[in-house]
Amino acid sequence: MKKKNLKQQLALMKKEALQNMTPVEQKKIGKIIHFSSLASGSIGAGLAQIPGGDSALIVPIQINMIRKIAKEFNLTLTESSAEIVLGTALSTMAGRTASQFLVGWLPVAGNVINAGTATVVTELLGWIIANEFSKEKKI
Repeated sequence: MKKKNLKQQLALMKKEALQNMTPVEQKKIGKIIHFSSLASGSIGAGLAQIPGGDSALIVPIQINMIRKIAKEFNLTLTESSAEIVLGTALSTMAGRTASQFLVGWLPVAGNVINAGTATVVTELLGWIIANEFSKEKKI
């Protein structure tokens, strides 16, 4: 079986999530995710040379994104949802720290790679959460 790369996984997750949404939800959720990804990428680019410096700013953006997605689906964050947020924060910090350790210290290249990593991780996280919440939405 062929292994899927991150871009393919993102496309599949987004496609699956969109199938469970109305056109209005698709537009609103897409804007929330894309704005959060852009903000995360900008922070990742600007703070690449500071180990762990961007995580303190990116994790709250991701948590806010999750809260906004839940609100769009008329959901409140339960204890299990809070655990997802916590797991997200921890995995984001681990992934971002590894990225910064390996290449973040490189001027320009490190900034570009760090920005890309922050953007893709936030985008993928958003669509994973949107997919899960779309299945749980209250009418």
